[in-house]
Amino acid sequence: MWRDALALLFALGDPRTPLGAKLMAALALAYALLPMDILPDLTPILGVADDILIVPTLLALAARTLPAPVLTQAQTRSLALQRRLPWLIPGVALGALTLLSLLGWAVWRAVGG
Repeated sequence: MWRDALALLFALGDPRTPLGAKLMAALALAYALLPMDILPDLTPILGVADDILIVPTLLALAARTLPAPVLTQAQTRSLALQRRLPWLIPGVALGALTLLSLLGWAVWRAVGG
């Protein structure tokens, strides 16, 4: 799923991508990120199940509306990035840890530490 979502992200930047695919992908992203759900997340099992079903379904529908050359090119770019990803993860983790440390230090200084 990660590969397909990343490929769809690359395809969205292509001018040959239909508007319908862009709208479905945007809707999936909004549904995943916004706090409003059809079923609240606090509802046992069903609250998370709607996210697990709706978001991938919208992404799959968006991918199906892509022209074949756009999808192929996007999948190639996605695969190339995934090959480099193991080298990127430690760098991103180190950057996030540094940022959190600086933020913690700034808060500590602000409260009089």
